[in-house]
Amino acid sequence: MGKARRYDRFIKIRTSAQTPLLKERGFLFTAFIANFMSKPFSFYFPSSTSRFKLLALSFLLLAFYSCTMNPDKQKPGEKYVQGEWRQDSVPAQKRLVAYSLYDLKFSCDSFFVKISSYSKVNYGADSCMNSGHWAEYIKGTYTQRQDTIHLKGEFCNADGSYKDEKGCFRSGDYEEYFKVKQKTDSLIQFASTSNVIPINAHLIKRTSCSPKPL
Repeated sequence: MGKARRYDRFIKIRTSAQTPLLKERGFLFTAFIANFMSKPFSFYFPSSTSRFKLLALSFLLLAFYSCTMNPDKQKPGEKYVQGEWRQDSVPAQKRLVAYSLYDLKFSCDSFFVKISSYSKVNYGADSCMNSGHWAEYIKGTYTQRQDTIHLKGEFCNADGSYKDEKGCFRSGDYEEYFKVKQKTDSLIQFASTSNVIPINAHLIKRTSCSPKPL
């Protein structure tokens, strides 16, 4: 009986001690719900500063989406090289065993090059060498930094289509750097960093850049 009375007394004391705490927690919870319900739509109506930020973000996303939807276009490129250029000869051409002549076409930041090669010696199959005269074609884009033009592209067929690796001569990627010197409005010298013979090309046809979709 003594132990039972002490246990009942312990329960009463513990319960009476927790009652104020439970009441306090209940009051805080009730106050939180009342405050939340008094402004049920405050989350959907941000402040003016927040609305401005959301509006700015929306415009940025719209601009980004618009840019990604529009097709890429050519860049303007260099105005002074726009057009078609031709190399007629190389120094001491008659005494050379092999040499190449260039036809270059620049349209905005794109280029198309025809390399006409000549050789007095047959180094390969006659079907490719064509009795010592053959042509290679390259297309791509270019950039200029100071006095140097960087051509980067790939070998292709005469119509600009993909060139099969099993075909004659070179295929795949092409990359070359040229030191450029504009001697006159209609004469430009391209000095390759990998070839000692410069390309003196004269203007055949002047064109202007009209960017096209890539």
